[in-house]
Amino acid sequence: MKAGPSDLMGRLFGRRRWLIFWMTALAFTVGLFFFRDIAPWAVEYPRAWVVPLKFWVSDFMKWLINEADLGLFTFKEFTRSISWVLNWFLVTAHGIFAGGAKIPLNGDAFFQIAPISWVALISVLVLSAYWIRDIGLSILVGCCFLYLAVFGRWESAMVTLSSIVVAVPLGVAGGLLLAVISYRHPWFGKAISPVLDLMQTVPVFAYLVPVLFLFGFGPVAAMTATLIYAVPPMVRCTLVALEQVSTEIVEFGRMTGCSRRQLMWKVMIPAARPTLLVGLNQVIMLSLNMVIIASMIGAGGLGYDVLHALRRLAIGEGVEAGVAITLLAIALDRLSQAYAVKRPVQMEKGLGFIRSHPHLLTALAIIVILSVIGFFIPAISHYPKNLTITTGDFWEKMITWININFFDIIDGTKAWLLIHILIPVKRFLIALPWMGVVGLLGLAGMQLGGWRLSLLVSLLAAFIALTGNWEKAMITTYLIGISVFVASVIGMPLGVWAAASNRVHRVIQVVIDTLQTLPAFVYLIPVVMLFRVGDFSAMIAVVAYSLVPVIRYTDHGIRQVPPAMIEAATVSGCTRRQILWKVKLPLAIPEIMLGVNQTIMLGLSMLVITALVGTRDLGQEVYIALTKADTGRGLVAGLCVAFIAIISDRLIMAWSMERKKLLGLS
Repeated sequence: MKAGPSDLMGRLFGRRRWLIFWMTALAFTVGLFFFRDIAPWAVEYPRAWVVPLKFWVSDFMKWLINEADLGLFTFKEFTRSISWVLNWFLVTAHGIFAGGAKIPLNGDAFFQIAPISWVALISVLVLSAYWIRDIGLSILVGCCFLYLAVFGRWESAMVTLSSIVVAVPLGVAGGLLLAVISYRHPWFGKAISPVLDLMQTVPVFAYLVPVLFLFGFGPVAAMTATLIYAVPPMVRCTLVALEQVSTEIVEFGRMTGCSRRQLMWKVMIPAARPTLLVGLNQVIMLSLNMVIIASMIGAGGLGYDVLHALRRLAIGEGVEAGVAITLLAIALDRLSQAYAVKRPVQMEKGLGFIRSHPHLLTALAIIVILSVIGFFIPAISHYPKNLTITTGDFWEKMITWININFFDIIDGTKAWLLIHILIPVKRFLIALPWMGVVGLLGLAGMQLGGWRLSLLVSLLAAFIALTGNWEKAMITTYLIGISVFVASVIGMPLGVWAAASNRVHRVIQVVIDTLQTLPAFVYLIPVVMLFRVGDFSAMIAVVAYSLVPVIRYTDHGIRQVPPAMIEAATVSGCTRRQILWKVKLPLAIPEIMLGVNQTIMLGLSMLVITALVGTRDLGQEVYIALTKADTGRGLVAGLCVAFIAIISDRLIMAWSMERKKLLGLS
């Protein structure tokens, strides 16, 4: 349908109106900058106006721990009781996988039971992979766990696995329960939705301090932080799964006389099984993503190995431990994904326990038999240390060779970029009037999403100024802005290339899947050894860590372009280049911008970690708060980072939806 003259005039008038608004807002911002002497308070937020929120939060936490009384017991006793219960589960899992158990005998004597042997665990996992899917998955899982033993990471990996074995069921159960309550009571879902957003966007460092206050230093505090980080995806996946259950299935359950509880747990939950298992997969991956950060508050395991290597700049040790986390993540990811798509096996009734669970009994038999053999053959119980190998010397020599032969090029490039790009952009953003920036964000929200979005982004930006974090927020914005720009310049062409060739697509998918599972801390070790500390090193680390979504979404967006549009362009005589630039990319741009949005989210999470390499942004503020156990300072700075993420997310999502409507894709 062709647009009439009135529609065209309406659009033209709308564009002119918004152009006038933007010109006025920009003129106002420039005026504030040049006439700062008249209204200095509108340019640089006055310290006298800063709300001491961080002190209020710190005082509240101290009161909560030291004075809060719940009647029968204090709040501190309540949290310590929870810690004791969780610690019991952790100790049990640690005994099974890593530490073994001691059975007391007469007097001071005891009988030592070894943990599950490396041969037994690998054998059971390989057989499980075969039962779930095929021999290919068995080989992959076997190679991943064999790496842990051969490279001397078995003990650390088992400590990490014991934490995962406890954290994942608790995360899945908690997420499932919250989602079911939210589904039954929509008001509860609306109430916890902002909390879930904050749980995913507030940097993990920010809530490590209150977790330490509540649960003390140790594995329990680390697991609690892991649960806070990993539960939200399970809640969201469960809600989506329940909403997608067919109405026919629900009606059939009601017709058979199911009660409300039976309808939920015996009809809807089983029907939603595939999507629920996707949520399980997300909990596993996010829990493994937390192992290094959790090691900072006593988790141990592979995370501690990476953190220890970073502190000593031992690149070989750090890479090996990081690869171990990656391979552990890949093995558990592939197993959980395969189980998610596997159809449940229908068993006949009355077969008995042995005939109904042949795989479980076979696995238990393997563990028992190999454990007994391990008493007589130590190599079965513990991998021989003299057979372990390491690539540490290779990585150390490679970094040394690069520094010797390319130091001038690296240092010159770094200096040029700092002088001509990074520092000027940083000074420009710091010098911007805070009131003008808040106004421009509000105007962007008004144009893209109406007054609600405008009010939201304006209030979130104003919160950053009110709490005295405006300058650090601008430094954060400068670092994340440049990093996302560089990641987009690199990632978009790779995504276009992958979309044009199935062979390239397969290769790039393997590469980006590997990059996405590497822990964030692993990127810091080579970056620091090559580029030293500072903003440039932080930018390189952020680009490397956040590159994946741009590539993935660009590839996906171009592949999602309707074939009819491409065929129409081909028939009209367009060349391949014209089809790409005038058809595919314009139609794929909303999807590509979602990838940019995800890059911003990943970049902000990485930027907090790059505080270890000497940045002076909000991430550094969060890290300093962690080292000083300053709860208020860490939480307020973490909220500021989260609000930057929410502002960019809401604006980009609104623009993407509007663009899809204009293109007829929504």
